[in-house]
Amino acid sequence: QVQVEESGGGLVQAGGSLRLSCAASGSFFSINAMGWYRQAPGKQRELVATITSGGSTNYADSVKGRFTISRDNAKNTVYLQMNSLKPEDTAVYYCNVRVRDILDAAWVSNYWGQGTQVTVSS
Repeated sequence: QVQVEESGGGLVQAGGSLRLSCAASGSFFSINAMGWYRQAPGKQRELVATITSGGSTNYADSVKGRFTISRDNAKNTVYLQMNSLKPEDTAVYYCNVRVRDILDAAWVSNYWGQGTQVTVSS
């Protein structure tokens, strides 16, 4: 019903930049939040940044000031601009989309993308 597709990952040198994109498609009443999470090898998945339908943002302390999350509501797309990348940013980045069901707006579901690899070399 709801598909989540990420893109933009890759290999970059420390200090470089990448921009991740995530588009949600399918049937839903509305999107109330979108976000990015990441998981490094041997580590737990952690929140990177989220943005609500109203534009409120939340960032992990480790990325604040370097990463910027934004969204294009008309395209149901969220972006993560990553600047000043560090080797410790290396991880699989997952897009999360929180939607209200098209048939029951009171029902909220979370959907995840397959993930996109970000590798930062030193």
